[in-house]
Amino acid sequence: MRILISNDDSINAPGIKVLEKIAHTMSDDVWVVAPEVEHSGAGHSLTLGRPLRVRKVSEKRFAIDGTPTDCMQIALKRLLKDHKPDLVLSGVNNGANLGEDITYSGTIAAAMEATILGVPSIALSQLVKSGQHAKWGTAEHWAPGLITQLLKAGWPEDVLINLNFPNAITDSVKGVRVVKHGRRHEQGDITKWLDPRGEPFYWIASSIRGEQTDEPDTDLACASDNYITITPLHLDLTHYDTLKKLKKVLTDG
Repeated sequence: MRILISNDDSINAPGIKVLEKIAHTMSDDVWVVAPEVEHSGAGHSLTLGRPLRVRKVSEKRFAIDGTPTDCMQIALKRLLKDHKPDLVLSGVNNGANLGEDITYSGTIAAAMEATILGVPSIALSQLVKSGQHAKWGTAEHWAPGLITQLLKAGWPEDVLINLNFPNAITDSVKGVRVVKHGRRHEQGDITKWLDPRGEPFYWIASSIRGEQTDEPDTDLACASDNYITITPLHLDLTHYDTLKKLKKVLTDG
């Protein structure tokens, strides 16, 4: 099995080194194509206004001066076009990708782009409490077995898997929950500062929402209760009930 790894935290991030270890428990043919610098919050952005550079770091390891989506485009259409991977793993992200994070996350975006290009993909993230270091051992311990189980179970071609590990040491993980993604309560504010010339500037915090949710059985609720969460994400964003309603109102179809 050929495995391709990427992320949004950069080629030198601790999480991608953890993911390489995880991948090597399943295959000797592991490739890494990741952004040169951090692109957290980049979402599914694609670089169109300038050329992209590829730096060969070592055998089977490449850095791209672009976004996670750019990395998948170059990896699957150029670097590995003659022998595409059987699986893409994105992460392990330094922080959660829960709830509405999926719309911002470059980690999710890399897996999404690979899915669009026809490769089964899993995004992996490690929850981190503010002011603490990530408990990478949790993802490293649990991920190989879970990935193996997921591959055995399989999933549709237009679906990617979002896998989050709780902010807990390995032995404190309560188990695994397969759940939908939730919605947080709106929290936080945009910080306003003045530059040395007295002009205002604004800073969006790394988390513009809290972790609170009133919904049980969601990724947010279960992750906060020290469960590993697995959420299948569908590329088809169409809301079919509304589609039917609007067809009746606005068209003859």
